[in-house]
Amino acid sequence: MTKKKTTKTTVKKKAAPKKRKKIAGLTTSLLDEMVEKAVAVRGNAYAPYSKYQVGAAILSESGTIYVGANCENAHYKATHAESSAIAAMVSAGERVIRAVVVAGPDDRPLSSPCGSCRQEINEFATANTPIYCVGDGGAHGRIYSLESLLPESFGPKSLTKLKKIPQKRRATKKKVKK
Repeated sequence: MTKKKTTKTTVKKKAAPKKRKKIAGLTTSLLDEMVEKAVAVRGNAYAPYSKYQVGAAILSESGTIYVGANCENAHYKATHAESSAIAAMVSAGERVIRAVVVAGPDDRPLSSPCGSCRQEINEFATANTPIYCVGDGGAHGRIYSLESLLPESFGPKSLTKLKKIPQKRRATKKKVKK
């Protein structure tokens, strides 16, 4: 009998994502789906200048998940991933954000929304809206509330509380007889 020589092939496996906890009434499967979509759309980012690709997934009130990726241009004014996803949500006629996932580059620390994006999220979300920032292909993450990222925020509710301030009458100049 002849023995057959066998070769063993080793396949390097990616680290399995940690089991996520249920947050803000979202099922773990829904949260996993949002993370998957944010990580996937990140691959579509156009970031030739910063090389900092970001993807975002936003869960709307209807349960639809809207995604967006950052898009830079030569004059350095970029559309951020969160803004892109919010624009998709608004373009579809929706106005309420239930949850946000932000997926930054795998080789860098977790990316949380910038100040401008936090303000945009504030326009359509509540203080308790969860914002889940992930890295390493979604394997690692941290959950914030909008209020923790943007305390004492100025938003739509701030404007509804304004009272009309009466204008003072203009002082009229009296003509003086000479």
